[in-house]
Parts: sequence; structure tokens; C-alpha cells
Amino acid sequence: MKATKTKFVHEYPINASARLLYPYLSTPSGLAQWFSDDVSVNEDKVFNFFWDGRNHYAEMTNHRTNRSVRFLFLNDDKSHASDPSYIDFSIETSELTQEQYLKVVDYSEENDEEELEELWEHLLQKLREIVGG
Repeated sequence: MKATKTKFVHEYPINASARLLYPYLSTPSGLAQWFSDDVSVNEDKVFNFFWDGRNHYAEMTNHRTNRSVRFLFLNDDKSHASDPSYIDFSIETSELTQEQYLKVVDYSEENDEEELEELWEHLLQKLREIVGG
């Protein structure tokens, strides 16, 4: 039986410039500070997110400098899944207020909306503390 996936989409106000924020969304050292226990990238540009004592492999399939980044998660053997989980980060600015937002799209097997909300709220709190936003 295939697990059903949920798409969690949320925008978080963040008080930091895109240029300051982007390295925290796109580099192993930046991501390791708030998103994962540890992050490394190998010579094939496969990211290894380490959390809960397990490796989670992902490819950065889409990135626009200072704008957005997407990580597509791979199977444990680093092969592509038929319906892969992914995380999308995009930095958006409100035309009206000029406020910065980090939009998170988390497409995964975690279908407890409340748990996802708590998880991301906690992660964003850590990120805000680091960037001073």
C-alpha cells in the first residue's frame, strides 16, 4: 500500500533580506544550522539531510539565487521515487508592505497538519533567531 502524501503550504514572515536568507536555504552549512541535525553534499550534488538518526537523500532540482530552492527527496538507495516528497522554499516580498516572507511547501507522507504546523513553526523560530528576523 502506498502512503498518501500531503502538501503543506505556509508563509512565514521573516525579517531578513533575500541575500541574507538564501544561503540558509541552499547550502549544507546553512541548512544544518536550523533545518537538520547535519547536512552534507556529495560529489554528485546529492544532499544528505541527517535527522532522527537517519539519512535522507535529496537533490536540489530547482534554485533561483536569492529567490527559491527545491529539494526532491530520493529513495534510500538514492534512486528516484515515482511520487517523490519535496520541500520548496521561496522568498517572497509583499508588494504592499515590502515585508519578506518565507513560503514553505512540504510535500510528504506526514499527514498530521497540526504536527507539520508545529514542526515548521519551531524550525522557522530557529531560523529567525539565526538571521535576527
